[in-house]
Amino acid sequence: MPVDSTHSDYDANLSAWLRARDVLAGEDAIKTAANKYLPKLDSQSSDEFNAYRARASFFNATARTADGFVGLIFRREPTFKLPDNSAGVGRALAAFVEDADMLGTSLQAYAKNVVSEVIGVGRAGTLVDWEDQVEQRAYAVLYTAEQILNWRTERVNGRNVLTLVVLREVTTQSDAADPFADGETEQLRVLRLVPGGKGAKGDAQTWTYQVELWQQGEKKSKRGKAEWVKTETRIPLRLGKPLPLIPFVFHGPRHSLPVVDKLPLADIIAVNLDHYRLNADYKHGLHFTALPTAWVSGFDKSSTLRIGSSTAWVAETPGATAGFLEFTGQGLTTFERAMDRDERLMAVLGTRMLEAQKKVGETAEAIELRQSGENSVLSAVSLSVSDSLTHVLRWVYWWNSTEETPEAIGDDRVLVTVNSDFSTKGMASDEITAVVAAWQAGAISRETMFELFRKGEVLPAGRSNQEELRLVASNTVVNQPTQTGVVK
Repeated sequence: MPVDSTHSDYDANLSAWLRARDVLAGEDAIKTAANKYLPKLDSQSSDEFNAYRARASFFNATARTADGFVGLIFRREPTFKLPDNSAGVGRALAAFVEDADMLGTSLQAYAKNVVSEVIGVGRAGTLVDWEDQVEQRAYAVLYTAEQILNWRTERVNGRNVLTLVVLREVTTQSDAADPFADGETEQLRVLRLVPGGKGAKGDAQTWTYQVELWQQGEKKSKRGKAEWVKTETRIPLRLGKPLPLIPFVFHGPRHSLPVVDKLPLADIIAVNLDHYRLNADYKHGLHFTALPTAWVSGFDKSSTLRIGSSTAWVAETPGATAGFLEFTGQGLTTFERAMDRDERLMAVLGTRMLEAQKKVGETAEAIELRQSGENSVLSAVSLSVSDSLTHVLRWVYWWNSTEETPEAIGDDRVLVTVNSDFSTKGMASDEITAVVAAWQAGAISRETMFELFRKGEVLPAGRSNQEELRLVASNTVVNQPTQTGVVK
């Protein structure tokens, strides 16, 4: 089996991923695909089809829904639980949060990219690698669903772990002849977990993580397919020892397992494309029926008849008549009703942001109840991405620590929490009073009170608890009355 062989789940879902990419890209990508999303009509020539396609309009409700979902999740910033930066591990993690991929992307922006991929196509992956040449640090590399060609899980020492991941990459190489041109080369990065000897106790087999780089060689003939050639094999080391696991994490809408999950926007994509085809037929009908067509009877066939207020038609034939053909009927109205139905269906499947605004007032509770369905989808994505990004952070912690495996690092050390509260009403005054009363009664800590206020949008997200305490203390001193009644 060649190295570029793809997983059966990859083959089954690739068309859906590419369709989602085109829909999210917008009208240009949809129309460039020609008859892939808009089939030709019977006996339609190429010129007629091009005009038919050009008249159509693509209402990109899918991209608007995806942007709205990402905006709701990141309406509040994600929180990162990290160790104290006084130690080496804490400083390394602080540097990772500032620059996660060694391209200047902060961990918050990296999390946003992950959520966008998960919502858009339902899948992504992160490779946590170690740069050992200059900076000596761990970093993350994000791979899209289309780049993860193959994978395999096996039962190793009593647990299911990844033993193979094949990733497609594009490397950039400078052209010596033209310093302003960069050549791109496709390569495959193969991550393997290969068995070794017995462990120290003799009862468990050791496994070693190794990386292979493959590139296409020269074609043997014009018809022959270029073969993949292994160009490099290396075994990454940590503390002088090979890694026991593959440092790769999957991101999905419901879990972080290698199993491919359904696209969150699959249903709205299907309706969106149906709406596009209906719009094409509707515009096609308007093109031929919207303008009245003049007709004459009894006029000379060789005469030129012009239409306008300064022109008169004169016929010498008795009984000659003229008139206009004008469309009447329910044909186009049927298309309008079908498009309206699709737009309402997309609002139900996607988000209420696509729905027409109500003319009557609604309470915050009523709006929140109406949006509970889509909020449940967002909550699943938020919890799943929080879990997978926590795994990424554990790998980074592990690279800089002495633990045996990343699983030994619990949530008490590192934790990523992506916002799962999508309510826009904030904390009510009676809720604020109840939280303060609970703190005064000793039921909750001051830190918990501040965190509840921050989630309820009483405190700004960028202000720390220590800063808030200093502001409270300074405000108390300023408002304290003196013996003479003068405020300091």
